[in-house]
Amino acid sequence: MTISVCIVDDNKDIRSALEQIILMADGYTLAGSFPDAETALQKIPLAQPNVVLMDINLGEGESGIDCVRQLKPLYPEILFMMCTIYEEDEKIFEALSAGANGYILKKTAPGKLLDALRELYEGGAPMSSQIARKVVNAFQARPADTTTADPVSDNPGTITAGKSLGILSNRENEILELLSRGMLYKEIAGKLFISQETVRKHVYHIYEKMHVNNRVEAVNKFYGR
Repeated sequence: MTISVCIVDDNKDIRSALEQIILMADGYTLAGSFPDAETALQKIPLAQPNVVLMDINLGEGESGIDCVRQLKPLYPEILFMMCTIYEEDEKIFEALSAGANGYILKKTAPGKLLDALRELYEGGAPMSSQIARKVVNAFQARPADTTTADPVSDNPGTITAGKSLGILSNRENEILELLSRGMLYKEIAGKLFISQETVRKHVYHIYEKMHVNNRVEAVNKFYGR
């Protein structure tokens, strides 16, 4: 399935680099590339991309977060991935509250960027590991009323979640902890020696059991907030 992508970034060089990453990758198509919020607000609804790579600081005028806040309620099917240099807690949570579906840093390697776009398209909520850690830290202020998971016997050598939710299996708790670290499905599959499709199925059941819709909500419950 080809994923259509729009790019919004006020830096011409960065915007051009992101364009080349999309244009040279199999399975992706460039639906539009815009230098400012005003153009993005006009053109994105016409382009109807699957995913928007959105910078936060767009120079004078409205920010990328403002764009997401305005467009997401009108076009809920469009997925917004913040792609920025900002790692401040305030920016992260403002973007997520505005409706962003993922949050990665501009220093992310091209291959990992493409993996994150596909994971987002397939129902995930990818975040750079640094960002995921900040989200986790925000939810660790109050200890959760949980118990320590038993070691996973069917896969020796893999990590065991430090906290567990009784409604989830050992494997699901294990995957949830790796999600909370910001790991992509591909990375989780490699660490646990299972297929990406198996990871997706586990994540689907995790969200279903926890009555959540994305990674941030799942991490929230995982840490008892």
